[in-house]
Amino acid sequence: MLKLRTKDADFEAQFSSFIKIKREKSEDVNASVSKILEAVKSRGDDALVEFTKSYDDFDINPAKMRIAEDDIDIAVKSCSASEIEALNLAADRIKDYHKKQMPEDLQYIDAMGVTLGYRWSPVNSVGIYVPGGMGAYPSSVLMNAIPAKIAGVKRLVMVVPTPKGNINSLVLAAAKIAGVDDIFRIGGAQAVAALAYGTDSVPAVDKIVGPGNVYVATAKKQVFGVVGIDMFAGPSEVLVVADAENDPNWIASDLLAQAEHDASAQAILITDDEGFANSVDIRLQEIAKNLSRSDTALSSWKNFGAIIIVDDVNQSVALIDRISPEHLQLAVESPESISKEVSNAGAIFLGRFTPEAMGDYLAGPSHVLPTDGTARFSSGLGVADFMKRSSIIGCDSDSLSKLGPHAAILAEAEGLQAHALSITSRLDKKK
Repeated sequence: MLKLRTKDADFEAQFSSFIKIKREKSEDVNASVSKILEAVKSRGDDALVEFTKSYDDFDINPAKMRIAEDDIDIAVKSCSASEIEALNLAADRIKDYHKKQMPEDLQYIDAMGVTLGYRWSPVNSVGIYVPGGMGAYPSSVLMNAIPAKIAGVKRLVMVVPTPKGNINSLVLAAAKIAGVDDIFRIGGAQAVAALAYGTDSVPAVDKIVGPGNVYVATAKKQVFGVVGIDMFAGPSEVLVVADAENDPNWIASDLLAQAEHDASAQAILITDDEGFANSVDIRLQEIAKNLSRSDTALSSWKNFGAIIIVDDVNQSVALIDRISPEHLQLAVESPESISKEVSNAGAIFLGRFTPEAMGDYLAGPSHVLPTDGTARFSSGLGVADFMKRSSIIGCDSDSLSKLGPHAAILAEAEGLQAHALSITSRLDKKK
């Protein structure tokens, strides 16, 4: 774990080096993924059967790819009442939040008499990739599917790998609660290919969202253009700004909540009290020993974690924007004052009683957020990601006569004579 102090002479050099660290192995899987995509594109279901047997150790046939409604209902009944209650509460809160994101259409007539505006319409169909390997996350089903449903997406298709035929019942319960239309027991790059190109059993979609391993991420990159995708997501990360008024146990747990995700995850603490920082580190080591993912969490903290000591917590703003974290937790006396100064963060958690983990489950906003510094130019998943905006332009003969000659001049200047002609041929026509 790296410890930096802003007052040290070499702080800038060390900090610059730290934020450039690549946390994922640069594994070149492009060629392998390309072969998988091409196989599914050309051979459809036959390729899906072969890859599912090879990668998931599961014999499947086209008739069994889609998970039947009866099987989903059985899975839901196997979940505890408290689990279903929690999923429903989360779903309701996510719905309420995202309904407020719905954009409004606009149409007006400007001073020249031109009708202008825009109209929003939903993407017709969306595919959701849900991991099924090391971790199964029903919360991610809700966070991806519900904004799509709020946007008005007509068909939601979910793919989830089922290693050796096993699947998490809560994942199916979340899909049912969120209104997913079809669920297929396929995963990996081959599932992305099926969603992008379609097969006899799996319908093609217009956009693919959801997290996955390097093969899934690479497949999404390669099919982009054939379909839309959400983002290029990397390992999870949190930046906690905390003063000494916090309980060290709380902050240690907050940091571990990210570190336990993955050995490549990152947890960073910024504080103005070195004694407090040392207490947090000690408690983190002790708490981690009792976690089921202890090795993962400690590996993440050791290799990618950091504590940054500042003279004043208000100094954190410039550091925050340079890190551009996925999650920013402001466990300080006046979190709003710092929050208002921050430009780059996927999600901001205000105050000592707002652990980032609340955002993972049922605060309301989608937990699908930009990672690896991409909060500099992108936002978390929302309703608008499942919608398209069409511009509206309408001229009558009067407005065209006012604007047309100028447009024709620009067309001629660009050497596009037909463009100019399509305008000038209408200029003297009255209707």
